[in-house]
Amino acid sequence: MKTIGKGYVHIYTGNGKGKTSAALGLALRAAGRGLKTHIVQFMKAQHYGELDGVKMTRGLITIEQHGHPSFCRFTETPDPKDVKRALTALARMHELMQARACVILIADEIITACLFRLLTEDDVLKVIGNKPEGMELVLTGRGATERMIEAADLVTEMQEIKHYYAKGVDAREGIES
Repeated sequence: MKTIGKGYVHIYTGNGKGKTSAALGLALRAAGRGLKTHIVQFMKAQHYGELDGVKMTRGLITIEQHGHPSFCRFTETPDPKDVKRALTALARMHELMQARACVILIADEIITACLFRLLTEDDVLKVIGNKPEGMELVLTGRGATERMIEAADLVTEMQEIKHYYAKGVDAREGIES
């Protein structure tokens, strides 16, 4: 497997569109250089276009979904089934890191899983702390905490300035889904 040197921790956060898209863009760029990426999606189990798109990368990008088919909704007390799905995804992250199964590991919506109380801030910090040398780790989701930001090497905040959702435009196939 090709290597990238030290490997860094990225966080893509904020209330704007583009966090998952940025992570997928990095995965696509890496695939173009022959690097293997594994994406673990927290809270997602719907059929998105990227699931079909990664098939074109000849196995260089893998996506696993660990969520409710209709996405989970924020509630004061989370559904225990959603918590279990998030903990399963978290265990899978640790497994992939231990096995060094990829050069880039993306935890899509792991930060949102904390915001929804499916995981704790300490769970995410443990993922960051367990990142092996030579692996790039990317965490996405709204609501990155100060401790997460401090632990990361690169943090990008997507800020919504204007969005057509506000005018009632639904998610469009191939653009948002």
